[in-house]
Amino acid sequence: MPTAGKVIKCKAAVAWEPNKPLVMEEIEVAPPEANEVRIKIVATAVCHSDLYHLLESMHKDGFPTVLGHEAAGIVESVGPGVTEFQPGDKVLPLFISQCRECRFCKSPKTNQCEKGWATRPNVMAPLESRLTCKGKKVLQFTGTSTFSEYTVVNQMAVAKIDPAAPLEKVCLLGCGISTGYGAAVNTAKVEPGSTCAVFGLGAVGLAAVMGCKSAGAKRIIAVDINPEKFVKAKVLGATDCVNPKDHDKPISQVLAEMTNGGVDFSLECAGNVGVMRSALESCVKGWGVSVIVGWTDLHDISARPLQLIAGRTWKGSVFGGFKGRDGVPQMVKAYMDKKVKLDEFITHNMTLDQVNDAIELMKHGKCIRTVLKVSSQ
Repeated sequence: MPTAGKVIKCKAAVAWEPNKPLVMEEIEVAPPEANEVRIKIVATAVCHSDLYHLLESMHKDGFPTVLGHEAAGIVESVGPGVTEFQPGDKVLPLFISQCRECRFCKSPKTNQCEKGWATRPNVMAPLESRLTCKGKKVLQFTGTSTFSEYTVVNQMAVAKIDPAAPLEKVCLLGCGISTGYGAAVNTAKVEPGSTCAVFGLGAVGLAAVMGCKSAGAKRIIAVDINPEKFVKAKVLGATDCVNPKDHDKPISQVLAEMTNGGVDFSLECAGNVGVMRSALESCVKGWGVSVIVGWTDLHDISARPLQLIAGRTWKGSVFGGFKGRDGVPQMVKAYMDKKVKLDEFITHNMTLDQVNDAIELMKHGKCIRTVLKVSSQ
């Protein structure tokens, strides 16, 4: 590539401070250093985690930043020591790294990695950044920053995918769809013939519904206070839809009455600690498993000890338990083989210039996923 080894000036949406609209700016993207990959972003989606950092978390030291982490692109150039990737490769940047060397990466029990940005609490960005704007360092959100025409990512946080994959679709596998689907299949380990409940029907919750169906659940109860989500939930496998606002008793009691004592598996995909407790209490005693999928660190969770003493299991899941460099290419293949749906999640297509409109849609629950076209291939 003619740009290899040079600073690239390109367009990006910069979040200068919390609770303010993103600003389209010209930024400078430095060449990749050792073990890094510079990626031309083709498509990126807006995820609630972007909104969480911008509007809810109130970590003022996490700015200025370029948000975005659910994306797909093409390798533009690679730094010294990179052998797995070459210019022209189709890739997905990953917000959960897989170094393949640490004790977590070597364990089949987890997808955590000791070497990623997540070892830095609260800020959701590594200290180092290859992005600058107006002479200031701009933090790379979750080490990715995909609301930009170009970004630089450590090779341990990049997944090489099928060159035939449509980037404007498979970008969703960089976060939301893999997160929900994997929470059901990998973390909950939903069993054939079981009864499940999914709380929160954004993209992650709908993907969890799809995962429950794929795992062979016979009954999948979709729970949300927005009944407009129910049509899509049924398309993806829900057998029942319940709006807690339609009932004058706790949702856990409603589900217990529907299922002879509670569901076998529940998945909380809203990021709300009250809903997390309801999801736990909706599980049947003795063997019920409840998985926390929704992202938040603003409040503590609480439960009565008896809920767990009675035999329920409470688990957490990040990125659906997938080890990114290994799992994401498999999910792309599953989509190409028509075993996983993606198109059904995309409700809006826009351009990077319209990112603030996309954020407003998500903020008001008017979309499932908006995909932003960033660059032509």
